[in-house]
Amino acid sequence: MHPPPPQVFLLVDGYNVIGSWSELKRTRDRHGLEAARQELIETLINYSAFRDYHTQVVFDAYYQKTQIHHEVFTTHLLACYTEFGQTADSYIEKFCASFRHKIERPKQRLIVATSDRAQQLTIMGYGAEWMSSQQLASDVIFTTHRVRRRHRPSKQSRGRFLVNSLDAKAQQRLAEWRKGGMK
Repeated sequence: MHPPPPQVFLLVDGYNVIGSWSELKRTRDRHGLEAARQELIETLINYSAFRDYHTQVVFDAYYQKTQIHHEVFTTHLLACYTEFGQTADSYIEKFCASFRHKIERPKQRLIVATSDRAQQLTIMGYGAEWMSSQQLASDVIFTTHRVRRRHRPSKQSRGRFLVNSLDAKAQQRLAEWRKGGMK
């Protein structure tokens, strides 16, 4: 039996997000575009896995003489590098148009993360949902906090005295010392 398809597909306009997130802009300015791309990908790997989104981050290769190629990072995330002459916007538009016709179940959703206003109107015309780059950043931060809270070790309070935090053997030895049995 095959696992059910993801319920949410997230398309991310990679360079638009890098230009919108202050942390990624700092990384880009200090260490270059490749470092900012890598930081975005690492962030989206964790976010997509926790949210159970099938995420595709799209990067322009508009001025590069390359063929389109995809790089799979996890089952939840892949990066698409468009071919020469193709913008991320045109790739996203084509994806939205084809997704509209390929929806396997009515519950599947397509969300596009970009702050490009023209792109927003186009993708919504195809029935996709829109999320601004800043909304995505806020949701990533919120999700990161939820993950940390969930995995934070819980302290079990067994009373207000220090002795209550000791294991049974240590408590027994202390009781014996108090009674003068051990020296």
